[in-house]
Amino acid sequence: MYENLVPRFIRYVKTETRSDENSTTIPSTQSQVAFAKTLMEELKDLGLSDIAYNEANGYVTATLPSNTEKKVPTVGFIAHMDTADFNAENVNPQFHENYNGTAIILNEEQQVVLDPKDFPNLKNYVGQTLITTDGTTLLGADDKAGIAEIMTAMEVLINDDSIEHGDIRVGFGPDEEIGIGADRFDVPGFNATFAYTMDGGPVGELEFESFNAASAIVKIQGKNVHPGTAKNTMVNAVKIGMAFDALLPQDEVPEKTDGREGFYHLVGITGEVDEATLTYIIRDHDREKFEARKAFMLEQAATLNKEYGSERITIELNDSYYNMGEIIEKDMTVVDIAEEAMKNLSIEPIIEPIRGGTDGSKISFMGLPTPNIFAGGENFHGRYEFVAVESMEKATAVIVEIARLNALKGA
Repeated sequence: MYENLVPRFIRYVKTETRSDENSTTIPSTQSQVAFAKTLMEELKDLGLSDIAYNEANGYVTATLPSNTEKKVPTVGFIAHMDTADFNAENVNPQFHENYNGTAIILNEEQQVVLDPKDFPNLKNYVGQTLITTDGTTLLGADDKAGIAEIMTAMEVLINDDSIEHGDIRVGFGPDEEIGIGADRFDVPGFNATFAYTMDGGPVGELEFESFNAASAIVKIQGKNVHPGTAKNTMVNAVKIGMAFDALLPQDEVPEKTDGREGFYHLVGITGEVDEATLTYIIRDHDREKFEARKAFMLEQAATLNKEYGSERITIELNDSYYNMGEIIEKDMTVVDIAEEAMKNLSIEPIIEPIRGGTDGSKISFMGLPTPNIFAGGENFHGRYEFVAVESMEKATAVIVEIARLNALKGA
């Protein structure tokens, strides 16, 4: 039933599609455009209709037409084409059949080892077939596992007329990893009632709550003079930056928080005595706490500006996305169907807020409720990434079962 799933996945991950946050094109890299074109050909070969590439947003979309006379809501399945900011050239997937729970040497020459001591999640995959990197690149299961699963599910539905389903829309988009892929998503054009991103991690993940997210660029103006005559004159911008960061809660950082706990994350600092820039991301599931975090940063800047007697610190705040739970909680049908589908397949749903965001975070606020479902991969964005074949098979089965349940519940 899923004989083409793994070959598809391997073909996809060997195609380099890394996004580029410094690019001004849509998509951010031409490799994504080329990949989109190959996906269009594959969709055509499978027999889908309405296949299109949107030059304005970089999305490939298509329709699997309904095979039922019932009036059924249109469901969509979405995955992203790009990979993260890590080496994605010459991906060389490695297979480990009947994994025995011990350390896996990914690259003997570079001494790169995927060890259960460092990654206890490996113990969950004993007896399964793991696909890993060769230790020099990421794998790209985020999110090419999702694309392969959607493609394979469509193939299953096309080849099995006994599975009744309504219209199904699929969408493969760019630049999720740099946070801009869904900015131009065409909700009216996609024409679905609800959708799912296939972009989660381990089996069972079903996420309809995400962070609220913002970026903060803290610019600091100093005053540089010769250090020999600097007394009462020099203002060290780097020192002010250190003082500013010290005013933020030191336990509210990614490495010290989990669950629903939000954080401030200093992701970069550049500077000299004359000027400095600190770049932060701000995250919280609770909207009020999220807004309070932004206000707190502004308050600390004001405190230091008062201390220095001038506006040495300015902060540029930009919201990135919001907690999609605010939208989805108004009608939980989309979550209920996915949860029921998993339980029908003997998969225990893991419903927890995602400590991040997905394209669905933005798309939900555009008017299309879009929770996130597991795609199976783990240890994303680096050389230790892996996915189990069995996990991808289960994700594919969930897509098919959602389509079946949606038709079953149709009028």
